[in-house]
Amino acid sequence: MSVVFVRQNEIVYVHHFGVKNVETQEPIDDLTMFRIASISKSFTATSLMQLVEKGIVSLDTDVSELAGFPIRNPKYPNTVITLEMLMSHTSSLNDSEGYFTLDVINPETNPNAANCYNDYEPGHGYEYCNLNFNLCGEFLERLSGERFDQYVVHHVLNPLGLYGGYCVDSLDRSRFASLYQWDGEHFDCVDEEAYAPRSERIRNYRFGYDAPLFSPTGGMKLSAISLAKYMLMHMNYGITPDSVRIISEASSKNMQTPRSEDEHYGLALWKTDEYSEGVVLTGHTGGAYGMRSAMFFNPEEKYGFVVISNGAKDIEETDEANILLGALRRMYQCFIAE
Repeated sequence: MSVVFVRQNEIVYVHHFGVKNVETQEPIDDLTMFRIASISKSFTATSLMQLVEKGIVSLDTDVSELAGFPIRNPKYPNTVITLEMLMSHTSSLNDSEGYFTLDVINPETNPNAANCYNDYEPGHGYEYCNLNFNLCGEFLERLSGERFDQYVVHHVLNPLGLYGGYCVDSLDRSRFASLYQWDGEHFDCVDEEAYAPRSERIRNYRFGYDAPLFSPTGGMKLSAISLAKYMLMHMNYGITPDSVRIISEASSKNMQTPRSEDEHYGLALWKTDEYSEGVVLTGHTGGAYGMRSAMFFNPEEKYGFVVISNGAKDIEETDEANILLGALRRMYQCFIAE
């Protein structure tokens, strides 16, 4: 596990626990990269907000126009599903048909595409849905003219001075932390699936349709320190401590504004007091292939936390047994409460 604490625009605590590979016993260090899972969604949303600021697209844009096929809840055929609804999980879409290809929601390729929609009207309910953000990644590609993974590197990571990305073949695999999934009796290494390069499919890439190969919903690979530096940008409403502006203050605050009263989820950023003893923080969690990740910050008080584990038992009977909850609460108690 890697943990990072930031305060007043400085990284003030970094610590790494354990190894990035059980076989080699190589320890996790500052350069170790993890697949960060659903925190990746905020990179997709940040990128789209850049295009919104340029007037290329609007949060109110009908996503059917972007997709090239109808994206309409058949129970509410006259209700437009917007880009904002996708990024806030209020679109009424679900993952029941899967989300690794856009074929699942395209009525021309899936006769059961209607199953992708819930019973409530778009904009009037909430369900966390990975398909929302794979669609967003596709639209980013079509609107920008750049392949999804390359856009994020060129317009978010590079300006921040961060090494990372969605494309495995573009990264130094020796830096990856192996991921381990608990099967009830022991940990299984799941690197083949978690870090699958999909090289052959990328060689036959269909621009404007195959962005899910990079998983805009969960495929970013970064070190914990790099994630903390990215977090500092959001904590300062779109600008880094050394004055590199990624998105406008208005766009950043828009991302942090909840759309759902039940879940307090904005545009790929979530507000919760679950990890900080009644104090509301903004951020996101991630979980896939045994990995657990969290990024939470307080933009008013200027502090934040990053936690990434490359393998933990999925035991949540108590707060302390939940690795994210336990680690984040201990860091909060140590650095803030005391």
